[in-house]
Amino acid sequence: MPVYEYRGLSAEGKKVRGIIDAPTPRIARTKLRSMQIFPVDIREEVSRPQVTADPLAKLFQRVRPQDISIVTRQLATLLEAGTPLVSALDAIIEQTENHALKKVMAQVREEIKEGQSFADALEQHRKIFSDLYVNMIRAGEESGALEGVLLRLADFTENQILLRNRIRAALTYPIFMAIIGAGVLAFMLTFVIPMVSQVFAEMGRTLPLPTRILLGVSAVFRGFWWGIIGALILAALGIRKYLQTPKGALRWDRVKLRLPLFGGIILRGSVARFARTLATLLQGGLPILNSLEIVKTVVNNQLLAQAIEETRLEVREGGSIASSLKRSGHFPAIVTHMIATGEASGNLENMLAKVADAYEAEVETKVTALTSILEPVIILIMGLVVGFIVISILLPIFEMNQLVR
Repeated sequence: MPVYEYRGLSAEGKKVRGIIDAPTPRIARTKLRSMQIFPVDIREEVSRPQVTADPLAKLFQRVRPQDISIVTRQLATLLEAGTPLVSALDAIIEQTENHALKKVMAQVREEIKEGQSFADALEQHRKIFSDLYVNMIRAGEESGALEGVLLRLADFTENQILLRNRIRAALTYPIFMAIIGAGVLAFMLTFVIPMVSQVFAEMGRTLPLPTRILLGVSAVFRGFWWGIIGALILAALGIRKYLQTPKGALRWDRVKLRLPLFGGIILRGSVARFARTLATLLQGGLPILNSLEIVKTVVNNQLLAQAIEETRLEVREGGSIASSLKRSGHFPAIVTHMIATGEASGNLENMLAKVADAYEAEVETKVTALTSILEPVIILIMGLVVGFIVISILLPIFEMNQLVR
C-alpha cells in the first residue's frame, strides 16, 4: 500500500506533519479528515528512501546508529507492555524525529501489513539495518521472544556507540593539534619565509646551511604547491583503490595488526567486536553457524575474517571453535582459552560477553594511554620545527651583527 507524507492543520489550528498509508491520495485525505487533520499538502513517498544529490542534506537526513538504538529500545518497551507490533510501529513513526528513519519505518509497517515478517521487511532496507540486526529479529520472531531480542540489540548498539565515542573523544585533541600545526607550518612557508628571504637576498652573503635549507623548502612549496597537493591526492586515490581490492585489503589488514603501538589496539578492538557480536547472536537464539557467518563481517579485518570462516567450516564438520581459532594464530591465547572453557561448560555466551567486556575496557585504557603520549610528542615535533625555522632566520642576523661590530 502506498505511503503518503502530509502537512496540514489540526482542529486547534496547529501545523502538523506526518506519514499515512492509503490506496489513493483521495482516501488518504479522507482518513486525515476523519482524524480531524485538514491536509494542506500530501504527496506519495517512494518505496525506498530518496537519495539526494545535496551532500549537506544527505548528511542531516542519514540514519545514525544512535537513531536505530533509540527506536529499538522504544519498540522493545512497547512490545513488553503488550502492544501489537503494527501499533508499536505506529507509535514509533509518530514520535521519531529523524525523517529518513520515519519513512523507512512507515514502509516496514506497510510491508508487515501486507503479510511479510518483521525480519523480511527490515531485510529490504539493508543500508540501514545490518545483517546482525535482521538475523537477530528473525531469531526473535521464530522463538517468540522478540522483545527480549530487541532489548539485547539495543544494549549491543549502545555499548558499541559508547566505546566508539570514547575512542573518538580521546583522539580528538591530538588530531586537532596536528591539523593546527600543519596549518601554521604551511602559513610560515608560504607567507613569512618569503618576506624574510628578500632581506637575506639583499645581504649578498653566503647564508648558513639551515637557512639555505629553509629557503629551499619554502621556494619548492610556493612554486609547486599545486603539484604537491595533486600528487598527494593522486597517491591517496591510488592507495584507496588498491586497498579496495581483495589482495590489497588483506595485505593492509595484515600490516595494521603489526603496527607498533597501534597494532595491539586494533587487534583487541576486533576481538572485542567478535566476542560481543557472537555473544549477542547466540543469546538471541541464532545457530552457531549462522552466527559465525555474520560475525566475520563485523571484525573489519580480512585476516581475522578468514580465520573465522575457517572456524565456521570446522564447526560444521564437528570441530571446536576454540581449537580452530587457536590454530589460526591471530587470536590471543586467553581468548581461545576462555572460549574453550565456555564450550566445555555449555556457557559460551557468558564467556564471550566476559571477553568482550575485558577487551573493550583494555582498548579504552590503551587508547587513553596512547593519546597521553601523542600529545607531548606532537608538541615536541611542532617545537622542533618552529625552533628550526627560528634558528634558520636568526643565524644570518647574528652573523650580520658580528660584522657590524
